[in-house]
Amino acid sequence: MYDDFSDNYDRFVDWPGRLATEMPFIERLIAQTGSLHRVLDAACGTGMHAVALAQRGYEVVGADLSAGMIERARANAGAVGVKVRFVVAGFGELAARAGSGFDALLCLGNSLPHLLTPPDLAIALADFAACLRPGGLLLLQNRNFDAIMARRERWMGPQARREGEREWLFLRFYDFEPDGLLTFNVVALRRQGGGAWEQQVMTTRLRPLTRHELTTALEAAGFGDIACWGNVQGAPFDAHSPDLVVGAWKRQPL
Repeated sequence: MYDDFSDNYDRFVDWPGRLATEMPFIERLIAQTGSLHRVLDAACGTGMHAVALAQRGYEVVGADLSAGMIERARANAGAVGVKVRFVVAGFGELAARAGSGFDALLCLGNSLPHLLTPPDLAIALADFAACLRPGGLLLLQNRNFDAIMARRERWMGPQARREGEREWLFLRFYDFEPDGLLTFNVVALRRQGGGAWEQQVMTTRLRPLTRHELTTALEAAGFGDIACWGNVQGAPFDAHSPDLVVGAWKRQPL
């Protein structure tokens, strides 16, 4: 799905608005590590968080399973003249391909729910821990699946983009499957100069991670001082929060 989506992903996301609201909170958390601030952006997509951190002076590595996304991320870094090392690597292989000793690891954009079993989640969190130095920060951002599953919230808000005579409209919705998983659907509509719409439909499977399951799995993977927020601006988490944002610190050895 994400190779197919890589050409349009930066049209789908309002990056200036998103980075303006998210980066102050991210930097405040990273500052709590009190060190040189080497950051790994896991499931980095088109690399815009990684690029923004590099522009602020951090040493950054970005990793994503999608080669198409990594190609776009390298182009985004090159366009603004910053140095970021990008690698094609998925969950469970980050330490081997991206390295270790990082002060912070980001995994944003509802990426962890692509892991479809509890063992897959455990492997990914162990890999995150292997990438971090003791005391390093792990920052996760998922949708608030406690609310989505309780209320069967199927649809997300549409996203629109215009570039001259070209228009895009992105629609997103879930199918609730009998096995407890979700099918995540993205419909990308495009037209030129008010003509007929062309459409592309992309799907992938997700596992709706609840707050309790995620925090329990983090503790089992060697993380402590776990905190939860409702968005990447640091709002308190509650039943109506759009997101589940989790900060956790890798425990120091005894």
